[in-house]
Amino acid sequence: MRVAVTLVTPTLALLSAANVRAQSIQDALRPAGIQASHIGDLWNLTLGLCTLVFIAVLAMFLWAVWRAPRSGAATPPDTSSITVPERRIHRGVLWSVVLATVGLFVLLIADVRTSRALAGLPLSDAVHIDLIGHQWWWEVRYTDPQPSRMFTTANELHIPVGRPVIISLQSNDVIHTLWVPNLHGKKDLIPGRTALIQLRADRPGAYRGQCAEFCGLEHALMAMLVTAQPPNEYEAWAEAQRQPAPQPSGQLEMRGLQVFQSTTCVMCHAIQGTSANARTGPDLTHLASRQTIAAGSLPNTRGHLAAWILDPQKSKPGVNMPATPLSPADLQALLAYLETLK
Repeated sequence: MRVAVTLVTPTLALLSAANVRAQSIQDALRPAGIQASHIGDLWNLTLGLCTLVFIAVLAMFLWAVWRAPRSGAATPPDTSSITVPERRIHRGVLWSVVLATVGLFVLLIADVRTSRALAGLPLSDAVHIDLIGHQWWWEVRYTDPQPSRMFTTANELHIPVGRPVIISLQSNDVIHTLWVPNLHGKKDLIPGRTALIQLRADRPGAYRGQCAEFCGLEHALMAMLVTAQPPNEYEAWAEAQRQPAPQPSGQLEMRGLQVFQSTTCVMCHAIQGTSANARTGPDLTHLASRQTIAAGSLPNTRGHLAAWILDPQKSKPGVNMPATPLSPADLQALLAYLETLK
């Protein structure tokens, strides 16, 4: 029975993760921003040129097989090419080298032009975000010259459509890689260094990002949703995120806050507007407004949240979050409180 549970639980977690992915787009061939479009154009050119080369090589191979003389075991070897130069073959090889060189230079020039286009994104009135990679989740800080307009969230990015976004990339432990294929290419997060990635979403939608550098046991379950919204919807979302957590209004929710503050939860998480201000784990101030938990591994539902609190190792083995044993009454109170954090 214990073996069966061990095998089934990761499977259920993967099925839940697949369900979350189905709600968003993760496709490098469906660009939703100008940066991804530049990369897509380079890919199309490379694919087309390589396809032509493949067809030419295959055609010459078939032609050579068809033209090859037939011989038997008693046929004497043909050594005429040793004394008679094969000028026709020499010219064919020479032209093949020339065409291959020209093709490589075409790709080189296209790559340079794409790099310049990626670096030439207009950045006026850009949204500035600090993205910190952890094993295995994403910390998201929206920065602003006015400190009162700054806020922190986790595992989800919201960006305005048509407005550039500058993301500062850092890592808190090992090398991670941010990849949101619908919006841009890959960029490494290296410990001790800060890198920048600039992008712009030109179409509203939900786009799935993924850590694309093996970063440990749960690398595959380190995802992130990027939601591109019309500017007015984004501003409304950002303003809501700047607000502290609402105060519990009922007895059950108040009991849930007490449970949160009296367990190990308070040692890792922050909830603005309460005494919880730890930074080891994700900020939970507006947890209920997020679509997923556990860095995109599970949908943000009451049942998944309860299972995650009681024993996160079953859904994400190796995660740094410890199990939190609670009585049924305390668990229901905590869930009721967490569901108010919108």
